[in-house]
Amino acid sequence: MKNYSIILLLFISHLCSGQIFSTVGGKVHFISDAPLELIEAESVQMQGLINIEKQTFAFKIYIKSFEGFNSPLQQVHFYENYMEANEFPIATFKGKILEPIHKGKDIYRAKGMLNLHGKSLERIFEVKLDIKDKSITYSSAFEVPLVDHNIDLPQIVYQKIAENIKVTVQGEMILKE
Repeated sequence: MKNYSIILLLFISHLCSGQIFSTVGGKVHFISDAPLELIEAESVQMQGLINIEKQTFAFKIYIKSFEGFNSPLQQVHFYENYMEANEFPIATFKGKILEPIHKGKDIYRAKGMLNLHGKSLERIFEVKLDIKDKSITYSSAFEVPLVDHNIDLPQIVYQKIAENIKVTVQGEMILKE
């Protein structure tokens, strides 16, 4: 856990020259739509920064902040058996916006390293940004294949957990002054 915090702090220090927007309480929602079970949960505790001038960003979310499962036991299994939240407590996404950021454009590509379950992979996601003078509203939808992040599915639950998890992210960022 300390390594993730140190890496994120170093990246944030790189961000901190220029026009910085920050978010606390961004929402992450996921759906596992498997043949025998639909699992949904969300967190409203995502934190992040974006530097408009450098077009860089960093986001993090604590795995144990997800709630809304079908049952308390399902939540425990998510934390302990699949996400191993005690060993991998934080998921991060940090990188760059690929196109120049300006008012009037709303769809961008965000390229960066998605670190989930202890494994970092370079990913490109489309993100919608609504840019105003002192705020930015953002949203994105993408899929995360469990196998890409070494999240094992025992054969016994294979029909109950989807191999690709649908994720949506949304929130508002405010200009740091």
